[in-house]
Amino acid sequence: MAAGRYRRFLRLCEEWPVEETKRQRDLGAALRQRVAQAFREGENTPIADPEACDQMYESLVRIHTNYYKNKYPRLKDTTFTGVTVEDCRMILATDILKQMEDMKKGTWRRLREKFSARRPEEDSK
Repeated sequence: MAAGRYRRFLRLCEEWPVEETKRQRDLGAALRQRVAQAFREGENTPIADPEACDQMYESLVRIHTNYYKNKYPRLKDTTFTGVTVEDCRMILATDILKQMEDMKKGTWRRLREKFSARRPEEDSK
């Protein structure tokens, strides 16, 4: 029975999309890594808790198929701030987050230099 579970997880990993914009933060890549860790011996891997394994698989399938998105449709595809799904995807892209982090570092560095610089009157004391 472990072979069947292993094949189902592999099929799910193949179907799960990989988002190139979220390098090192992608759910699909994390799923592939966890499946590889859990099934180190492939089809021969012993499963300690088959019920929990099946429950996890079913949960992942519901996420993959947008079960709850379809079950509870939203009236609008925006947040309370008016930001659309595409805007959120763009903002959460790794490249944009890295640019924002660099901007923060620049501001922090400027403030640190401003307050850590000694004034001439302090040197004479």
